Amino acid sequence: MSMYEHNATSMILNILLFGITRDIVGQPKLTYEVPSQSTVPTLLESLKQTYPALQDLSSMMVAVNNEYSKTSQVLHESDEIALIPPVSGG
Repeated sequence: MSMYEHNATSMILNILLFGITRDIVGQPKLTYEVPSQSTVPTLLESLKQTYPALQDLSSMMVAVNNEYSKTSQVLHESDEIALIPPVSGG
């Protein structure tokens, strides 16, 4: 199955990456397949398995449709998702 073909039990998410998350993944946008009805924690766990260096981040926020996500938020294929790494001040 190519990364753009999927069935009713999965969905393709478009994820925007910023800062260190972009460096870890190696690109500013990611097309990523997850099971249908996945939640934010499910997505994060899957991403950490695919990109183990994400596990080293002290925290990571997820925005869904330009708003910080709720912990158990269910994702939909049309959602705009962004991974926001920890920000250091100075």
